[in-house]
Amino acid sequence: MTENPYQPSLATIEKIKVEVTGERAIKTFRLVMQDENVQKEFSFVPGQCVMISRLGKGESMFAISSSPTEKDYLEVSVMKQGKNTSALHEAEEGDTVGVRGPYGNHFDVEGWKNKNIVFIGGGIGMAPLRSIVNYTLATKNRDQYGNLDIIYGARTSNDLCFKDEFAELRLRDDVNVHLSIDVVEEGWKHFVGFVPSNLLKVNPPSENTIAITCGPPIMIKFVIQNLLELGYKDEQIYTTLEMRMKCGVGICGRCNIGNLYVCKDGPVFSNAQLKNLEGDM
Repeated sequence: MTENPYQPSLATIEKIKVEVTGERAIKTFRLVMQDENVQKEFSFVPGQCVMISRLGKGESMFAISSSPTEKDYLEVSVMKQGKNTSALHEAEEGDTVGVRGPYGNHFDVEGWKNKNIVFIGGGIGMAPLRSIVNYTLATKNRDQYGNLDIIYGARTSNDLCFKDEFAELRLRDDVNVHLSIDVVEEGWKHFVGFVPSNLLKVNPPSENTIAITCGPPIMIKFVIQNLLELGYKDEQIYTTLEMRMKCGVGICGRCNIGNLYVCKDGPVFSNAQLKNLEGDM
């Protein structure tokens, strides 16, 4: 986007949507580049990330949660956790932020054509999955993929992101949505229990299928374990490692795992790759 990899482009916060309230609040920020040429040239593939800076406060890496089929803006979904995320949550529509990127590798949307895809998310981990979900469901792309199943859960119904979008997806006949919460709530009509358990209940066939998961590390661990139990091979299972990334360009070394850098060689890895990296993690 700029010749200096550390120099952000300026973007305006066009829209802020509150996804989750409370201590673990989540907001989705719609950003539009202030330079029209930069906006036109900005391109990414689902799974990639951007560095977002609240000027004078700090900078953090976030998965792009919008689909690349949306050319006029990009979106990031942010959980309020630290100094920079808190500063972002205090921002208002019309404010300016810095954007660097996109960074990292991506989901193999070309190689997965004609395959079924299972999306398995937990909490804020649905953000990077949202990008590829909307990409595969886009009118020009939908017939290039097989069956689509979304298995998504959170601690409570309040902690679920993108509620309005899931309500709309449940009305479609070309995607199956399986929601869950961890504990019983009055009026909840869907699965009660942890995401890995819901995965076993849904039991998506492994033949000609790719499974993508993102969420808390403990959830990912048991999701992968259950996918293997259901007959999925390591090469069919993908996840993202978005923790520890700082500079975005593989210089600071903070996100290195062995000889790899999550910000450059990731954040998307197959389970086969992760098994080779286990000794370095």
